Amino acid sequence: MRDPLVIVFCFFNFLLLADDWPEFRGPNAQGYAEEVKLPTDISTKSPHLRWKTPVPGSGWSSPVILKSRIYLTSAIEEGQAITLNALCFDANNGKQLWKTAVINVAKAPRMHRKNSQASPTPIVTNGRLYVHFGHMGTACLDLNGKIIWKNEAVKYSPVHGNGGTPALLAGKLIFSCDGAKNPFVIALNARDGSQVWKVNRSVNAKKKFSFCTPLILKGTGGTQILLPGSDMIGAYDPNNGKEIWRVTYDGYSVVPRPVVGHGMVFFSTGFDRAKAMAVKLGGKGDVTKTHIKWVLPKGAPHTPSMILDGDELYMISDGGIATCVDAKSGKAVWSERLGGNCSASPILADGKLYVINESGMVYVLDAGEKFNLLSKNNLNERTLASPAVADGALFIRTDKNLFKFQ
Repeated sequence: MRDPLVIVFCFFNFLLLADDWPEFRGPNAQGYAEEVKLPTDISTKSPHLRWKTPVPGSGWSSPVILKSRIYLTSAIEEGQAITLNALCFDANNGKQLWKTAVINVAKAPRMHRKNSQASPTPIVTNGRLYVHFGHMGTACLDLNGKIIWKNEAVKYSPVHGNGGTPALLAGKLIFSCDGAKNPFVIALNARDGSQVWKVNRSVNAKKKFSFCTPLILKGTGGTQILLPGSDMIGAYDPNNGKEIWRVTYDGYSVVPRPVVGHGMVFFSTGFDRAKAMAVKLGGKGDVTKTHIKWVLPKGAPHTPSMILDGDELYMISDGGIATCVDAKSGKAVWSERLGGNCSASPILADGKLYVINESGMVYVLDAGEKFNLLSKNNLNERTLASPAVADGALFIRTDKNLFKFQ
């Protein structure tokens, strides 16, 4: 049962159908699909494979789906230059409906081997598609692929390329710019792309770069933006970007999107040795000494986001170890090696965890206090993108194709 006292807030939820998946980790931003039964045989020979279609270019942005239309981003290289694109597919048959070149880059910037030039996941809502390419630019399109605006003026010094996905709240597109120096958080006007506010990170981390996606939270203390970064997690006022509270730790290159429940936020501290942390929500200023509830030094992910289901918190380490933790105490309930390296964030549907490793191996586990592996099948294609669920189906992006299972 979900925690009713803490609500992850998407202001456009009332516009969505129950079967939509409009942003990274779904309409709840927490990675679970409500009241959906998915197949457990996820393989290229599965009778549940509805279609497979090639995706032009390369990218690790995850699929988003609205009204049976799938949206992705990709980068197409032409010599040293790249074109950053928005793509649309028909969810019923996999047919590509349109491709729009959004941003042209004369020389492709350097990036980490696990990254891509199109890693942030789009947001689709209310007739608009928002695409983000980190330091290379952000844009808004209509759902026919026409560019409404683009902003290439938000610059910072990237390390390992782009990564974090924006969050959308009350007409503001909010994202982190945690680069090599002077890291900051910024909000753009979703209507025209102009800057609304910009605030510097308050902690002078030794290694400043991170790639985290904000989580928007609506609770008794008002609406806040929860955003981990190097050496700190901060809660920000969405109206002006002012930092409300922070907790400090040692860690950089933070990637996983946080999850919330039981009056706490759960997140990972990033490199070099990731730790899972639980912090009590609320407070003012630096609450490091008063609000940390527990710290778990083993099994924490560097890249995949966690999943909270009732009292159980699930984590998949980059090394392929699945761990179930009692969310209230931080004590490990079970920990098992699945195999391979993992970057994609898992999803939860119908009491089952779906985990995909980087080589395309799909594991389906029972969620609960006992480890139970239901199936293990291989797509035989590399993937770092997180899966999506819509229209009662599972969508998976690999380095070559987009799959639908139902």
